Amino acid sequence: MNREFLVNILFLLFINLLIKPFYIFGIDRTIQNTVGESEYGLYATLFDFTFLFYILNDIGTQHFNSRTISQHKFLIDKYLPNLLSLKILLSTTFFIMVGIGTWLMGYPESYYPIILYVSINHVLISLVAFLRTNVSGLGLYRTDSLLSALDKLLLIGLCSVLLWGNVSDEPFQIEWLIWAQTITWSITAVVIFLVLKNKVKSWKLRWNPKFWVAILKKSYPFAVVFLLMTIYTRVDKVMIERMLLDGKTEAGIYAAGYRLLDAANMIGYLFSGLLLPMFAGMLKRKENVQSLVVLSFQMIMAGAMTVAISICFFREEIMFLLYDNATTYYADIMKYLILSFIAGAGIYIYSTLLTANASLKKTNVLFLISIFINVILNFILIEKMKAEGAAIATLITQFFVLFGTMYFSRREVNVAIPFNMVAKIGGFSLTFSFVCFQLYKWGMTTWQVKFCLCILIGIGLSFILKLINIKVLLDLVAKRGENQV
Repeated sequence: MNREFLVNILFLLFINLLIKPFYIFGIDRTIQNTVGESEYGLYATLFDFTFLFYILNDIGTQHFNSRTISQHKFLIDKYLPNLLSLKILLSTTFFIMVGIGTWLMGYPESYYPIILYVSINHVLISLVAFLRTNVSGLGLYRTDSLLSALDKLLLIGLCSVLLWGNVSDEPFQIEWLIWAQTITWSITAVVIFLVLKNKVKSWKLRWNPKFWVAILKKSYPFAVVFLLMTIYTRVDKVMIERMLLDGKTEAGIYAAGYRLLDAANMIGYLFSGLLLPMFAGMLKRKENVQSLVVLSFQMIMAGAMTVAISICFFREEIMFLLYDNATTYYADIMKYLILSFIAGAGIYIYSTLLTANASLKKTNVLFLISIFINVILNFILIEKMKAEGAAIATLITQFFVLFGTMYFSRREVNVAIPFNMVAKIGGFSLTFSFVCFQLYKWGMTTWQVKFCLCILIGIGLSFILKLINIKVLLDLVAKRGENQV
């Protein structure tokens, strides 16, 4: 069974490190270059604006259902029909609140069609995520891995045809991306339904308000955490577009830099998924999680710093390579965003630990404060520095949240911050930055070769300082497989 789980983990790595980055840089980036910063910036802003209401589609039911069905598979016949009917009610509420929010924000009527279709896509995304919790809950892990890639594979195929298939005399329109997303997520939802069709005795929707209330009472704390995280990570582009006369263009430039941060965040997401059940199991058995926290934090810091510092030195070359209209301004924005990934990677470790410990009240207080800090900084910096100011606000907020999660982990779970861990990470950062600086100034080869050398040296230095230990990592994966099974 461990072999099956390890195969599944490797497949997930393949998906996250190959297929999704290909979509981000091969398709999504090309679309931005084709339609321009202003049009893409409008789409990115309205996507993030509607995403602020996304939690109304869910209210924590996905997390609750995944945990419940995994532990009690026979309950799927009771829970799935009830929760599907609840999701209809939640999605209706979502549409109403998006409409109210659109009116309060003063968006022009020309924005309404995009807001409507993007909102429909959020409902489909939520439905797909909910249906997948039933697939994984039933123990169909490899099937769930395939389904996790289906929407991106379909979107890559459909957008490739629209971009390069000469299917229209008109240039690519941003609306085509939105409609392609609608089609691919609808197909994915239908495929998941077919997978589950014979696993559930009855699909008849059940309207049971008492059951809904009971479920929401158990799941809402997780929804609050998600909501607060969403606000402080998604409000930037909305504020840029609303505060500046050239807001759509600035939001598009900001999105160009954020694309690299999105790709890098896959590392943190994978760590979080690996660690959550392990932390939860160890805490339930009252085992000491100190060594696991230190090990995982060192490893993710080594990876995050290698990626972020390397990209930071070669930021102009990378942005000029990726974007047709890139300037040094693009690179400056991306510099702050990619450096915030170092803090974000650490947040994945400590916030996962707090979630596993059910320390949600403390986490919510921290995120509330972070929202306040982020919004105030955005108001001050966007007016003075435009999108670059928003990037600086993101960097400051992320490090505040990192230190906050570390502090609460010390208070709630009694996880110390060892001096030797700080010393090794600090030593790695200084040494690697010096090496990257010397390589950047070295004029004997191309920047692409120098960038790859930086990455390889970062990996090697991580092993030398024992920040990365492959044997221990494989042991942890195997243990997670045992826990999952």
